[in-house]
Amino acid sequence: MPSILLAAAVAGATPATPAHPCAAEARTQALMLLRFHNDGDNRATIDPASLRKIGTVASLVGKRRFDVLEIWGSVYKGEYRMRLIYANPAGMCVLMGQEILEHSDPY
Repeated sequence: MPSILLAAAVAGATPATPAHPCAAEARTQALMLLRFHNDGDNRATIDPASLRKIGTVASLVGKRRFDVLEIWGSVYKGEYRMRLIYANPAGMCVLMGQEILEHSDPY
């Protein structure tokens, strides 16, 4: 019976998607952005496992597209979603923009 369960688990597993070339830099940048947004609070943490590419956005000049990476982080009880926009010319990671939003309902 255990071999059947193992075979079913292996058959249902999907191959891991390769990491984005800018993933390591995005994690570092997200932590810096979160700390900046919270006045340097050392309790700021990011969830490295939450990093994912959510799509692309058109550049403001020309016809190129930028990759949009999303990552979640927290400070004390607050949760934040950060999106980092990267150009990837010739394999380099060029940060073109960033946004941070608190995951809350102020109303």
